[in-house]
Amino acid sequence: MPSWKLATGFCLTFIALMMGVATLSYAMVGLPDPDKAATAQNNVYYWADDTQMAATGGEVNRQIIGYSEIPMGIQNAVVSAENKTFWTDAGIDPMGIGRALFNMATGGETQGGSTITQQYVKNNRLNNQSQTLDRKFKELFISIKVNTELSKKDIMAGYLNTSYFGRGAYGIQAAARTYYDKDAKELNESECAFLAALLKGSTYYDPAGAPEIDPKATAEANTDRATKRWSWILDEMVKDGKLSPADRARFKAKGFPHPKPPQKQAKLGGQIGYLVDLAKAYFINNNDQGITAEDLSKGGYEIKTTFEKERVEALDKTIKKVYEESIDPGKRPDTDTHVQFGGASVDPKSGAIVAIYGGTDATKHFTNNADQTGAQVGSTFKPFVLAAGMKYGVRDPGKGEEQGPEDRTLIDPDTAIYSGKNKLKIREYDRSIWKDENGKEWLQVNDDDTDYPDIDLREAMIHSANSPFVQLGMDIGIPEVRKTAVEAGLLESSLAKGDVPSFSIGISDPSAIRMASAYATFAANGEQRDPYSVTEVRKNGAVIYKHEDKPKSAFSSAISSNITDVLVDVVEKGTGKKARLPDRPAAGKTGTTDGNKSAWFVGYTPQLATAIDMYRLDDDASNKNRKFEEMFGTGGRKKVHGSSFPSEIWKAYMTEAHKGLPVKQFPAPEDLDARPVYGGGAESPKPTPSEKPSESPSPSKSPSPTPSTSPSREPEKPTKSCGPFDWDCDPETGGTTEGGTTDGTDNGGMTGGDGSVTEGGTTEGGETSQSPPTNGNGGNGNSSGGNSGGAWFGGVDG
Repeated sequence: MPSWKLATGFCLTFIALMMGVATLSYAMVGLPDPDKAATAQNNVYYWADDTQMAATGGEVNRQIIGYSEIPMGIQNAVVSAENKTFWTDAGIDPMGIGRALFNMATGGETQGGSTITQQYVKNNRLNNQSQTLDRKFKELFISIKVNTELSKKDIMAGYLNTSYFGRGAYGIQAAARTYYDKDAKELNESECAFLAALLKGSTYYDPAGAPEIDPKATAEANTDRATKRWSWILDEMVKDGKLSPADRARFKAKGFPHPKPPQKQAKLGGQIGYLVDLAKAYFINNNDQGITAEDLSKGGYEIKTTFEKERVEALDKTIKKVYEESIDPGKRPDTDTHVQFGGASVDPKSGAIVAIYGGTDATKHFTNNADQTGAQVGSTFKPFVLAAGMKYGVRDPGKGEEQGPEDRTLIDPDTAIYSGKNKLKIREYDRSIWKDENGKEWLQVNDDDTDYPDIDLREAMIHSANSPFVQLGMDIGIPEVRKTAVEAGLLESSLAKGDVPSFSIGISDPSAIRMASAYATFAANGEQRDPYSVTEVRKNGAVIYKHEDKPKSAFSSAISSNITDVLVDVVEKGTGKKARLPDRPAAGKTGTTDGNKSAWFVGYTPQLATAIDMYRLDDDASNKNRKFEEMFGTGGRKKVHGSSFPSEIWKAYMTEAHKGLPVKQFPAPEDLDARPVYGGGAESPKPTPSEKPSESPSPSKSPSPTPSTSPSREPEKPTKSCGPFDWDCDPETGGTTEGGTTDGTDNGGMTGGDGSVTEGGTTEGGETSQSPPTNGNGGNGNSSGGNSGGAWFGGVDG
């Protein structure tokens, strides 16, 4: 054991050494220079062919102002919110530094500086934002020196002149101009409290939202967060004696000081602004170096995108032509105002987004319509239901709810026969009548109350009959349908919650990009690739990001080829006829949602998948009462279906987009390992004892418009028998119990125990999702709304 003298000497030597190192470090560090901080260059964005698309971020939006021009309101707000001891502390928080060092040394969560002085140092001296021990030590010594050699007023001015407030604005003067179009000295305390809230992270506190960076950063969620923090900061200012209770009451009575909408530079007009934002968000979300939106705003990056200029221009030109020729708000103000289109094209072989249509002009319409907008997809969702039946199969009605592959029966679109009855009473997989939590039954309507006979799923898709797919979804299980849609490429966050019947006919609201990408999975014969918009990023000549192809096997080639074969029939002889291309085969599906509030066409060739949607929604996000509006009469047409404007746009654009490309054929549909299925009350054939069953049914892949009702199967008892999928068959008599509705209503709805009907809206175009009952609460299909089931059953206007 060392003696106490030796131990003491060692400790004193260590302390002296550390003091020496600290003294040397303190002497060597320099002071931050706000004028040299965060030097910026252009970010250059390139088209897929390597030609320049846009140069942006060339100059940091920052104007240095003197301390006398910085209002006390913003000073008091940041001190109350971030560092109450700023005016008296030594510039550092020893406890905070200790916690940060300990966490980093032990591999725990990283932490940043906790005082205004430390934040000032980080913003100005340490442009590398990485949380490392080396950076922490530098921050410590620089902060001490800054606090010793500069006045608190100088530190405050430096901090507020260089802090990032979002929207590319560095410093309080740029922030005041960007958010309120006024000089900093003109800001009141309420506006200052909001700008101080932005320092916590503009991605999550800017009311304009940033869903392209994080789906949680929607305009609504950001406004809520910003409002709460604004209110809290005002309260803290009152506690600190920096704001009178009377002024706080006055500001809160006026309400949250909403900033003006974001503005884009003229050079980012048209589609360019949407393309730049999409590529920027993709890079931020997918780089593994922690590069943030703030880092990117400082410039110096060369970003090669997947966007093809000719196709972007073709899509823009096609939609502009529709606006010019058919949409006239002056002539039809009640039907043609707020008309929006969105679109996206994806290369099935790579997942590359080659074109989008985000709106009329990125400098005027700020929401990217190619991204998620809330517009429901309607019957364009049906292919995922059919694919789920092929992959997972329908359940055995005589067994438990959770069933494995051994208990399920895989389906073939030509031998799965379902009732096409209008107002079909929807049942659980075990034949029991489906009821919502309030005991209401569900009657599924078809377009114009059209009754179809027992119909195979190919014909049901061709005519977009709703009843067969709603019942099919219940037979399979909504969780399996949801899983299939995600496997195809849709984001689970965009899918409606709840295992409700109408899930299968499109009450979810994926983006145009994701719908094109999911259909591209079928075009790629079952290989799924996430959509991407950036192939490579360089800085200072070095490659810092490169896209990697990561395909996943979502479906077998048998499933994909059969889905494609069915969707080819939809285009050739069904609701998608207006999308037929003049020189090559195409596959696709129309979709129209309840109340005629959105319309879609999504389709593909072997070389390109494209989604087009249309809806009416006020551009003004500050309008708290805005909602999706009906399109009856829009464009001078009685109704707007997926088979109208969306199909016509799709055809015109895809014709142009394929010019010069060789004509490629889809693969022939492969045989499926499936057996005949009869669902929703469809009657299976009752062979006589003399009939001999066929051992290997071989259904045609191109059936006649009238589906066959006698596919071969094992013989059963000729009377008083029920097949395993004859759901409405009475075991006592062998007959069906479903006799249609008895309430005499014209519209779909849920029947109650008293025989009354809660009416839903009429469906349009044969492609609609069920409407919310008239006394229900609208919504996005993810919550219950009163006795009627409300938002469970549709509506995008909740």
